[in-house]
Amino acid sequence: MARQKKIDFSKYTDFIMEKTVKLLSIDSPTGYTDEAAAWVKKEFESLGYKAEITGKGGVLVTLGGKDKKDGLFLEAHTDTLGGMVSSIKSTGRLVVTPLGGMNANNAETENVRVVTKFDGDYEGTFQLTNASIHVNGDYNDTKRTFDSCEVVLDEDVKSKEDALKLGISIGDIVCFEPNTRITKSGYIKSRFLDDKLSVGILLGFAKYLADNKITPARALYAHITVFEEVGHGGCASVPAGVTEAISVDMGCVGEGLTCTERQVSICAKDSGGPYAYSVVKGLIEAAKKMNADYAVDVYPHYGSDVEATLRAGADVKHGLIGAGVYASHGYERSHRDGAENTLKLLVGYTC
Repeated sequence: MARQKKIDFSKYTDFIMEKTVKLLSIDSPTGYTDEAAAWVKKEFESLGYKAEITGKGGVLVTLGGKDKKDGLFLEAHTDTLGGMVSSIKSTGRLVVTPLGGMNANNAETENVRVVTKFDGDYEGTFQLTNASIHVNGDYNDTKRTFDSCEVVLDEDVKSKEDALKLGISIGDIVCFEPNTRITKSGYIKSRFLDDKLSVGILLGFAKYLADNKITPARALYAHITVFEEVGHGGCASVPAGVTEAISVDMGCVGEGLTCTERQVSICAKDSGGPYAYSVVKGLIEAAKKMNADYAVDVYPHYGSDVEATLRAGADVKHGLIGAGVYASHGYERSHRDGAENTLKLLVGYTC
């Protein structure tokens, strides 16, 4: 691979952060992703690429490239954690079942939007049942679960009938507030950086290719999936001729791992087993070539879109990369450097 001319990646990182913040503002828990997918499709099209909505509701993008028989498939996802109304209490409070791995301990006291099927949306808060510590003597000892917590609607609701009159019903979507913030030091804090930050990175990568009029040697495709958080996002829509697939998802940050929020993580193995050895080696070589700050780790509790692609029968090599993200599935934190290093790795691996 030829060494790239020196590029000022910071402007693309600015673009990534801008687009990530916008996407984070669009609610998209698994099963309620049409608006986010339409936005992603429009953004890729505005950069000059062909994009289409798949049958499952994801976005498939053709990024160009010469060799159609040795294609590279880049996968990220725009579906997030969330909830769904599973029952309505006699008090008018709502019982929620989680969508994906939303954890009640992390969700407690968060503002939510309940999206009804036909009557608009309503604000509320996800609270422990009997949440006043001055009233509830068992407040400290109560285990936080989706059975012990409830949505308290910010409406004059005193009974189940009151909630039903608002148009609220079983199966309505519960969207949790992302609370996005970028600090002066470059950290980005938000729910759902997993995996909207990676969607922003792929948009930045697409802009880099377009701005520099680069036609990669291999055909490149991006698939923005919408069912990753429930395990089957990447199981379809692999174009003909693809021989390799890489998930661009979050890199794990935590005890026992070496990655930080300012690095790009290259995963060697997760709960689904090892990633293709040749791909891991190639990613490390590309990171070194681009002077991208990287870490190689083994994730103990993790699965990715690309594993769903393999389980569906795709005959491809596979890999996993992503900007380091701390506090996964909670109030997550990453850094613009992590996004930039991920972009550099993508450029080094494909161009």
